[in-house]
Amino acid sequence: MHPLVFLARMDFTPGNLFGYIEDLQELTIIERPVRRSLKTPEEIERLTVDEELNDIERAVYLLSSGQDIQGTSVVANLPVLMRQNPAETLRRVLPKIREVLHVAGVEMQLTAAVSFLTILQEESVSIHTYSHSFLHIILQNLEHRDAGVSNAWLETLLAVIEALPKETIRLEILNPIVSKAQLSQTLQSRLVSCKIMGKLANKFETHIIKREILPLVKSLCQDVEYEVRTCMCRQLEHIAQGIGTELTKTVVLPELVELARDEGSSVRLAAFETLVNLLEMFDADDRSQTVLPLVKSFCEKSFKADESILVSLSFHLGKLCNGLYGIFTPEQHLRFLEFYKKLCTLGLQQENGHNDNQLQLQTLEQEKKYISVRKNCAYNFPAMIVFVDPKNFHLELYSTFFCLCHDPEVPVRYTMAMGFYEVAKLLNSGVYTIHKELVTLLQDESLEVLDALVGHLPEILELMTNGGENSSSESKLLSIPDLIPALTTAEQRAATSLKWRTHEKLLQKYACLPHIISSDQIYYRFLHRMLTIILTNNVLPVQKAAARTLCVYLRYNRKQEQRHEVIQKLIEQLGQGKSYWNRLRFLDTCEFIMELFSKSFFCKYFFLPVLELTHDPVANVRMKLCYLLPKVKSTLKIPTDKLLLQQLELCIRKLLCQEKDKDVLTIVKRTVLELDRMEITVDGFQKRFYENDLLDQEKERQELLLLEMEQLEKEKQQNEGRATNMSDKMFEKKRRDSKTSSALAKNVPLSFPGSSSSGTSTGKEVKKSKLVRSQSFSTQALHPKYSNIDKCPNRSAASGYTSSVSGMGKSSVLSFSDDSFRTRSTGNNGNTAFPSSSSLAASSRNSANSSDQKNNGNKDSHSRKMSIKNRKSNS
Repeated sequence: MHPLVFLARMDFTPGNLFGYIEDLQELTIIERPVRRSLKTPEEIERLTVDEELNDIERAVYLLSSGQDIQGTSVVANLPVLMRQNPAETLRRVLPKIREVLHVAGVEMQLTAAVSFLTILQEESVSIHTYSHSFLHIILQNLEHRDAGVSNAWLETLLAVIEALPKETIRLEILNPIVSKAQLSQTLQSRLVSCKIMGKLANKFETHIIKREILPLVKSLCQDVEYEVRTCMCRQLEHIAQGIGTELTKTVVLPELVELARDEGSSVRLAAFETLVNLLEMFDADDRSQTVLPLVKSFCEKSFKADESILVSLSFHLGKLCNGLYGIFTPEQHLRFLEFYKKLCTLGLQQENGHNDNQLQLQTLEQEKKYISVRKNCAYNFPAMIVFVDPKNFHLELYSTFFCLCHDPEVPVRYTMAMGFYEVAKLLNSGVYTIHKELVTLLQDESLEVLDALVGHLPEILELMTNGGENSSSESKLLSIPDLIPALTTAEQRAATSLKWRTHEKLLQKYACLPHIISSDQIYYRFLHRMLTIILTNNVLPVQKAAARTLCVYLRYNRKQEQRHEVIQKLIEQLGQGKSYWNRLRFLDTCEFIMELFSKSFFCKYFFLPVLELTHDPVANVRMKLCYLLPKVKSTLKIPTDKLLLQQLELCIRKLLCQEKDKDVLTIVKRTVLELDRMEITVDGFQKRFYENDLLDQEKERQELLLLEMEQLEKEKQQNEGRATNMSDKMFEKKRRDSKTSSALAKNVPLSFPGSSSSGTSTGKEVKKSKLVRSQSFSTQALHPKYSNIDKCPNRSAASGYTSSVSGMGKSSVLSFSDDSFRTRSTGNNGNTAFPSSSSLAASSRNSANSSDQKNNGNKDSHSRKMSIKNRKSNS
C-alpha cells in the first residue's frame, strides 16, 4: 500500500488519534519481553563451546559446566552417541548423566527416561550391558517426588522387564520390591510395587508366583490407602493370567469379591471392571453363585447410591450380558434387557416432563455423565442384538435403536453411525427395517455423524439393497426412493461445509452406487453433479475424487448415447476449457480413464484430445502432460495403433523443437528417454505383458457386453411394442366386426363359437412368446458362462455377432463364436475404431425394418382372411 493512500485513510481527529497512540503503546508492551529475553555478552560467553571438541568431549563438558538446557540436549542426544561410540559413551558420558540426574529438573528427568527407553528399543548394546549400566539409574529414579517423572521411569522399567532374563529380574527387581511393598514405605513406593508385580506375574513359574508374589498381592489388596487397593485390584487381571484358572478361583476371586464391597467407590469400580475382564476364566458355578449376585448388586446400586459406577457399567454391559448369557433365567434375561433400555434413555425428558430418575434439575456434571452412559449404550448396541437374537430385534430393540439414532447429543449419534454397519450385518435379512434410520443419519445436522457413517457406506448400501434371501423385493424397492435424496442431500451438505476431507471421503464412497442403483438414476442424480464439482470446486483432492467417481459412473453406464454425451462434455468443458485448472483436471480424469477402461476405449475417445494439450499456452499444463505421456503410450498396440503412435512421436518432436520454457523442456527430455526405453504392446498376448493383456481383454469384454445388453434391451422393447400394437388392432377389428354382424342380423341371434376368444388368445400367445424370447436374450447376455470367453485377433466376428443379433426375429438362441468380443481393428486408413457404436446402431435399424416388414405382411394376410370369412358368414 502506498504511504499517501494509507495516510489518506487515517482519521487524525483527537478521539481517533488517542486510539492510535494506545495501539502503539500496546505494541511496545508486546516487544518488551522479547528484548528482555536477549542474552548478554557474558551469557553468550558461558554458552559458547570450543568447536574443536569431539562429540564425547563436548557432552562431558556441557554436563560438567554447562547450563540445564545444554545438559538436557546432551541427554536427548544420548541414543545417537550410543550408536556412534558406545564404549566411550558408557565410560565417560553415562557416569556424568547419573551425577546430574540427582539434582536435575523435571524436563531433564523426562528426557532421560525417554532416551534410556530408546536405547533399549534400538538394541545399541547387549541386554547384559544395558542391565549393568542403565538399570540401576532407572531404579534410583523410580520414587521421584514428581508423579509424572516417576511414571515415566516406571514405564521405562516395565519395558526393560520384558527383555531382562529371569535371574536378573529376581535379583535386581523382585527382591527390592518385597521391601518396597511394605506398609512402612511411602505411598508412591507401594503404588510402584503394585504395577511392577502385575508385570512380574507373567515372567515366573506358578510356584514362584505363589510363594513370593501372591503374599505381597494379598497384603496390598488390604492396604490402608484406597489408592493402593485400587491399583492392586487393576493388576489382579494380569496376575490371574500368570497363575492360571485354579489359583485364580481360590486366590483372586475371593479378593475381588471383598474389594467389590469396599468402602471406596474407585476400589469398587476397579473390582467390577476386573471381574468383567476375567469372566472367561470362571466356570458356570462361579458365574452363577458369585459373579451374577455381584453384578445384580452393582446394577441396583448404580441408580441409587453409587452413580460413580454407572458409566463403567454401561460400557461393559454388552460384554457382561453375553458372558453370563448361559446362566440367565428368562426373568433375569428380561431384567437385564430392561436395564439396558433404561440406560439408553437416561437423562432424556419423557413425555410427562420428568426424567427417568425423577430429578427435576440436573447439574452439568450429571448431564455429561448421562451423555457418556447413552454413548456407551450405543457402543454396546451390536452386542445387545446378539443378546436378544437378531430375529427378535424389531420386537425388542427397534424402539431403542430409533431413540439412539435420534438422540439430541452428537456423540451418541456418532457412535451409532460408527456401529451401523455391524448392526446391519447382524440383522442380515431384516436389514430393511432400519433403512429409515440410515436416511436419518445421512441427513444428520452434524458432519461428524456423516463422516462416521461414510466409512462403511458401500457395505451398508449393498446390504440394504441386496439383503438376505428372506427380505422381500418390495421392501428393498421402497428403500431406494428415500435413499437417493438422502445421498444427494448428504453430498450437498458436505460440499457447503469447510470439512473438505469429509466431502472427499463421501465422493470416494459414492463410487459404489453403480452396484446399488440403476444406471439412469446415477445419470440423472449423480453423474452431472460430479462434473459440476470438478468444474466449480476449489479443493484439489475433492476434484480428483469427483473425477474418479465420474469415471466409475461412465464405466457402468448402460446407454451409449449418455456415454457419448458425458465424453463430449469432458473434452469440451475440461480438455478445451478456458481455465488452465480445468485442463489440468482433464489430464487427471484421463489417468482414471486409463485405469478403469480398456486401452481401445481410451485410444478411441481421449488419445487425440490429450495430445492436443501439447500446444497449450500454459506451461503447467504441458508439464503435467509430459509426465502423463508414458502412460498414454502404454495404451497403444502395434500395428493397430500405428497412426496414433506417429501422432505421439510428432507431438514430442514439436515439444523438443518449439518448447521455450526451460522447466518443461527439461521434463520433455527426461520423458523422451523414458519413452525410448518403453516397449510397445503388440496385438495378441505376450509373456511379459500377459497379466496386463488379460486384464485389458476383460475390460474390453465388459465394455462390449454393455453394448450388447443395450441392443438386446432395445429389441425387447420393440418386440413388446409390436406385440401390444398387434393385440390392440385385433381387438379393435373384432369389435367392429361384432357391431357389423349385430346390425345385419338385427333380431336373429347368431353364434360364432370361439371366434372372439380365439383371436384374443392368439394375441396373448403372440405377446407371451415374444416376451419369453426377448427375456431369453437378456438372460443369455448376462449369463456368467460367457464371462470366460477368450478373445481372438479377428474382428469380423464382432460385426458377425451384431448381424446375428439383428436377425433374431424368430429364434431365441444366441451363438457366440470364439472371437465375438474382439473390439479393436484397423481400417483401410489404419485408424483405430471402437466398434459397435455405428455398426450396432445400423444393425438395430435393419433388424427393426425387416421385422416390421414381416409383421406388416402377416397382418395384411390375416386381415384378408378375416374379411373373406366375414363375407362367407354374411352370405
